[in-house]
Amino acid sequence: MSEYQFYEFQAVDRRLAPEEMAELREFSTRARISPTGFVNEYHWGSFRGDEDAWMERYFDGFAHLAHWGSRRFSLRLPEGLLPTDIAARYAPGASASVRRAGGLVILTLRIDPEDSYGDWIEGEGWLDALLPIRAELARGDLRALYLGWLLCAQWCELDDDDEEPPVPEGLGTLSAAQVRLIEFLEIDPALVEAASEASAPLRQQEPTVAEIRDWIENLAAGERDDLLARFITGEDPALAAQLMRRVLSARTGSGDAAGEPSHRRTVGELMAMRERADQERRRIEAEAAALERERREREAAVARTRHLDRIAGSEPTLWRKVDELIATSQPKRYDEAITLLEDLRDLAARSDATLEFQARLDALRDQHARKRTLIDRLDLAGLRGR
Repeated sequence: MSEYQFYEFQAVDRRLAPEEMAELREFSTRARISPTGFVNEYHWGSFRGDEDAWMERYFDGFAHLAHWGSRRFSLRLPEGLLPTDIAARYAPGASASVRRAGGLVILTLRIDPEDSYGDWIEGEGWLDALLPIRAELARGDLRALYLGWLLCAQWCELDDDDEEPPVPEGLGTLSAAQVRLIEFLEIDPALVEAASEASAPLRQQEPTVAEIRDWIENLAAGERDDLLARFITGEDPALAAQLMRRVLSARTGSGDAAGEPSHRRTVGELMAMRERADQERRRIEAEAAALERERREREAAVARTRHLDRIAGSEPTLWRKVDELIATSQPKRYDEAITLLEDLRDLAARSDATLEFQARLDALRDQHARKRTLIDRLDLAGLRGR
């Protein structure tokens, strides 16, 4: 197998300066470098940069895929949008980790299987599909963080008696980007389904224009003027998200973390729930498969009956055709002859003429006993002698 690795970085809050693009070019002559990103794939050699350093200095999103199954997804946000202490509750292991760099928080979700025999997937398009999670986190949507915690549990990085972090709303109705995150990191859907049982329905996320206007009217005049000036100058790219976060907090009266349930489930409990959910899924699938098999068998039986009805009474003609096909000594014609013999067998069973059919079949086998290809195919079709 040839090697394949794909790297993509994207800048969201600001564009790269020409000198920064020149710095990145020193690491690759083949990469696609623009003011908003760096993309390269490797079929030999490897990435010569430092992913962590690049996330701290240049980029807001990163995705990496390798043919052996390794995958990594990283996001960078201002700590005002994703406080480190909150993110750390959901990122306790190697599969989900968080670190602080200045006033920034960098979240990394990854899988590094020792042996992978999965499908080889191309890297193009993955970061675009996953990047909306950054805006979701900025609005206070912690579902992707909780999925990262589940990933740690799935990879046995937690103890059975470790308790889950606060369960966010809406685990049962994930966004498109969150669904893609599950696919990208191969998170067990049965585990997500089990975890979602303790998740409240997702409330409306986006405030209305009226709510925003009411919130603005309640600001002190000086603060309103300061926020407007900062927004117009664009000196703080994360300002809009920060303000949206404040509006939502004012509406719900909640902080950044999800509400605490009366009972916090342990990793062991969730794994047991996953197993029960998986068993139930397999039972439902087996029942559905059995019903589908019965349906196909009924349809096949009806079609077989209609076919036999059409050819009933033409037995002499069919026997002559069998003799003609076998006389060609061509294996392909043998298959046609066997199909006709199966029809003759079933017609005989319908008219209580099985003994007569078997006698003619025995005679045919004796006549062509030296044609081992024919005899073997007759045996394989169940058209055996007495």
